[in-house]
Amino acid sequence: MTSQALADVLPSRWLNPRLWRKVQEATLGYFFLLPAFGVLAVFEFYPVFFGLSISLCTNYKIRFAEGDGCVWGLANYLRAFNHSEMWRSLLITASYSAISVPIQLGISLVLAYLLFQHIRGKSIYRVLFFMPYITATVASAAVWAFLYSPDKGLINAALDKLGLPTYKWLGESRGIFLMLAQSVGATVPDWLAGPSLALISIIIYTTWVFVGYDTMIFLAGLGNIPHELYEAAKIDGANGWQLFRRITIPLLSPTTFFLLIYTVIGTFKAFNHIYVMTLGGPGDATTTASVLIFQQMYQYNRYGYSAALSFILFSVILVVTIVQNRVASSRVVYS
Repeated sequence: MTSQALADVLPSRWLNPRLWRKVQEATLGYFFLLPAFGVLAVFEFYPVFFGLSISLCTNYKIRFAEGDGCVWGLANYLRAFNHSEMWRSLLITASYSAISVPIQLGISLVLAYLLFQHIRGKSIYRVLFFMPYITATVASAAVWAFLYSPDKGLINAALDKLGLPTYKWLGESRGIFLMLAQSVGATVPDWLAGPSLALISIIIYTTWVFVGYDTMIFLAGLGNIPHELYEAAKIDGANGWQLFRRITIPLLSPTTFFLLIYTVIGTFKAFNHIYVMTLGGPGDATTTASVLIFQQMYQYNRYGYSAALSFILFSVILVVTIVQNRVASSRVVYS
């Protein structure tokens, strides 16, 4: 078809060379996105929708016998909300997150601020702090489980040498406040028992692993703060604490905000090291939401129920992230 024929058929604005150039650029861009979109569709989108369909199947099995089929409905979700095991796992997960996140970020901020100063060998310290993060989780968790061993562990051996009482650590289901009260002959109500010593032991390991990563991110954020601000404040007579409080913390708020979101999501999804160290025990003292999902799927073959628990956990993480974003984003200083 000739150009004159196209002009007679198509509106004049469609023959604008600038418009056609934009269409060609957009088409080329989507063409290059197709491989990535295909990978996401196969390995991300399809599993999510397939998992959602499993969660709605009351009697899902990996292989159905002839004549069998799914019974569709919300029975798995109703069971989850009506059973205390889910609420208990979410409470343990929330406790794990509420304790470990402030400790991780607090220690990381202090270490980053110290390593940002002009000290000898700071590069070596940065490497040493970051090494636990790049170590295989299963391997390091197994080593820490051995350290916590009540019989052969080095921690109890050191406490015994110092004449201090030893503990079961990962095998202790009692709350730490209850243990402290019992050590002085006092009693506390059940709701004041506190997180179990087993959970606290896992939090110690988690802090050891992730402090290095958080420290590196804080160091990157400190590097973006103009040094002139510190010099001007020093001229005005500001001391070290005032510099840290009035300049470092406000201008480091975007980095803190990112780490807060990232760390909270990570603690709510935590599974590998918890399962390696305690298998969710003793009892259900360390049975977080992720551990409960794994147990229901691989120990009890409740595929639909575990899928429903997964989507409930996803919803909780989504709500927590939205609330964090609403509350904390208004306090972030970007300039």
